[in-house]
Amino acid sequence: MKRVLFDENLPRLLRQKLPEFDIRTVQDEGWGSFRNGKLLRQAEGTFDVLLTADRRMEYQQKLASFQMGVVVIDTHSLQLGILERALNDIRAALNRIERGQIIHVAVPQ
Repeated sequence: MKRVLFDENLPRLLRQKLPEFDIRTVQDEGWGSFRNGKLLRQAEGTFDVLLTADRRMEYQQKLASFQMGVVVIDTHSLQLGILERALNDIRAALNRIERGQIIHVAVPQ
C-alpha cells in the first residue's frame, strides 16, 4: 500500500475518498510548522508521495533529489466538493508517481 502524506492545505475528509492508500496528514505527524524543504526531507523514507495544492513547491525545491514523489492539485478552491471532481485523476497520479517526480492534477472548474 502506497504511503501518502497530505500537506496541511488539503481537507482531511479527502482521505476518506482514497481508502486504498495509507494516508497521514502533516498535522498527524506533528510537522505543521515545517517549510517545504524540511518537510520533504523529514517525510522521505517514510512516505512514497506528498499530496499538496502548493503550486510553488516545484520552483522552490529540487524535487528530483528527494526519495518521494509530489502530486500537486491545481485548483481554485480546496473545498472537498470541488476536489472530488478530480478524484479519479488524483488517484491515478498517486498510483503512478515515481521518486523525484512531480505530477500536476488539474481540477475541472
